[in-house]
Parts: sequence; C-alpha cells; structure tokens
Amino acid sequence: MTTSIIIPTFNEKTLLQDCIYSIRQHTDTPYEIIVVDNGSTDGTLDLLIQEKVPFISFFENRGFPAACNAGMRAAKGSEILLLNNDVLLTPGWLRNMLDCLYHRKDVGIVGPMTNYASGRQKIEEPYTSLEDMTQRFNVEKKGTYSEAQRVIGFCFLIKREVMNQVGLLDERYSPGHYEDDDYCYRTRLAGYSLCLAEDTFIFHYGSASFVKKGEEFQRIVDRSRELFIAKWGVDPQAFI
Repeated sequence: MTTSIIIPTFNEKTLLQDCIYSIRQHTDTPYEIIVVDNGSTDGTLDLLIQEKVPFISFFENRGFPAACNAGMRAAKGSEILLLNNDVLLTPGWLRNMLDCLYHRKDVGIVGPMTNYASGRQKIEEPYTSLEDMTQRFNVEKKGTYSEAQRVIGFCFLIKREVMNQVGLLDERYSPGHYEDDDYCYRTRLAGYSLCLAEDTFIFHYGSASFVKKGEEFQRIVDRSRELFIAKWGVDPQAFI
C-alpha cells in the first residue's frame, strides 16, 4: 500500500521546501509526493527539480480545487492525502492516520489535530514545540479517534474507494474554501464516516496562500459559503 501525498502550491517555496523535508524525515510508510504548482514565479519549479519531486505545473493559478484534482488524477496510491504546503509533519503522523482510516470499514476520510484550524481539529492545549506535541498526541494518545461531520482540507486522507465513488473536488469553489466541506458532505451521503485521528498532531502555519490577499480573503470565503448553500440547501457552518 502506498499513499499519494498531493501538495498544491503557489509562490511559497520556503514553506514547500520545509513541508517536503518534514515528510521525508517523519514518514515511515510507503508514499509518493505529487506537487501541483499553480503558476509560481518564485523558483518553486527549480526547487522541485533540484529535490527530484514529481510535479504538475500550471501556467496560471487555477485555484486549490483544480490543483488537487490534477494530483488526484495522477495519484497511484491506495490512499490519497491532500496536504497544504504550510504544514510540518511529525514522527508517526501518516502511520497513525492510516491506522485510524482502516480501524473501521466504513471510515472514508481522516484528518489530524493541529494548532491552527476551525472547528474540532484545533487543539485545546497550548502549543509548545513539535517535539512536545508529538509526545502528547502521537505517542500518549495513540489509538484515540472520534467521529466528525467535517474534516478540514489542510490534511485530508481519503480511501481510494471513496475517491472512486465520490469523485474529485468541485471546482466551482475555486480559488478555494468549502470544497473540503463539500467533499465531506458528499462522502457522508455515500454512506461513509469521517474520523479525527486525535493521536496525530501536525503543525499548520495557516492560510499561507490566502493571507496576502487581504480583504479579498473574506469575499472568497463568503462566496464559497453561498455556493455550498445554493448547492445543498444547508449552511456548512452547521457541521463545525
């Protein structure tokens, strides 16, 4: 079994480099990395060539859902993991998440705990250091899982059978936000459960690709929320 780790990226070369390094340092199960570049102009492609990381390159920024979909189409793994470029992984992270994904047949998507997120995936404990959080979560809470109605797309582990049945992300949400809520909703409609791997902590810088847009950020969020409501007739905030 191999997990396909798909990383959409846009002009965040240093964050991406640190993310890839942390994957290589802390992943002890078979994996492949596929980076999907949304038209970066900061030397990202040179970095990927230098690091011998497989990538797909767009000439322009087509948004998070389209980038994820390109990676999902190319993925060969038995699991697909959508991963933001602004995260740092910790020892045992993927093994713990896979254990959670396969601890019940009906589980379709799994997400970890983190320092920066909305909803239940944000830890209540104060963040101290990666080493301390790894001990407190990845080790001491080993095997602790809980069901959820949503999993946030910054680290989104999907069974291949779910992708085959549910399909790809809905690109109407581009450039981003609520495409993960939409995918979770579709997955639950297909009869699968969602779980939080409470024994997995990863560090998340948070919204690195959106923060620089300033006031435009809220307009993007509001538009995507309205699209979700128009599509499903329910407010995604009900699932937080």
